[in-house]
Amino acid sequence: MTTLLEIKSSLFTDGQSSRLADRYVERWREANPDGTVIVRDFARDPIPHLTAEAFAGFAAEAAARTPEQAAAVAFSDTLVDELARADVVALGLPMYNFGIPSSLKAYFDHVARSGITFRYTAEGPEGLLTGKQVRIFAARGGLYSGTPRDTQTAYVRNFLGFLGMQDVAFVYAEGLAMGDEPRDQALTAANAALDELAV
Repeated sequence: MTTLLEIKSSLFTDGQSSRLADRYVERWREANPDGTVIVRDFARDPIPHLTAEAFAGFAAEAAARTPEQAAAVAFSDTLVDELARADVVALGLPMYNFGIPSSLKAYFDHVARSGITFRYTAEGPEGLLTGKQVRIFAARGGLYSGTPRDTQTAYVRNFLGFLGMQDVAFVYAEGLAMGDEPRDQALTAANAALDELAV
């Protein structure tokens, strides 16, 4: 059975990036009626930022962990398990102050686990989460794609590649704060692009 993990990283439960991701999931369900969808919505269930204590708990033996470390590791394990189970990842990605949401960075910190999602070898790091499709729906108020101010695309692609995910495609909806007509045109184009990806 095919599994899709939808990650909504918007501050808002109904942000434009989440709407795009939701539309993709709807199309995916139509094409995969027996598939399973897991939803991780940061607006509804915030991701805590990684602390020094939690990070130390990742490396500690289970019996040596404090109760706080055990809880942090259990939470991280849940996120890793969702990601590992997924054949497809649909990520709703808004741009905040030229970067990714801090909650998404926190999520990345929780799922980057040495020996679990990646490992170091004599030839360098090796990602262990291979064979997945990642579809990213980037919503932006201005026009940034292909410019130096687009700090998201390379960073997210590099991070996912570090974990072994190489099949990554972006759909951009830009200029959403530049007036009704540019917004409508951008959303129409983004919806058409994501419909093609879902086939």
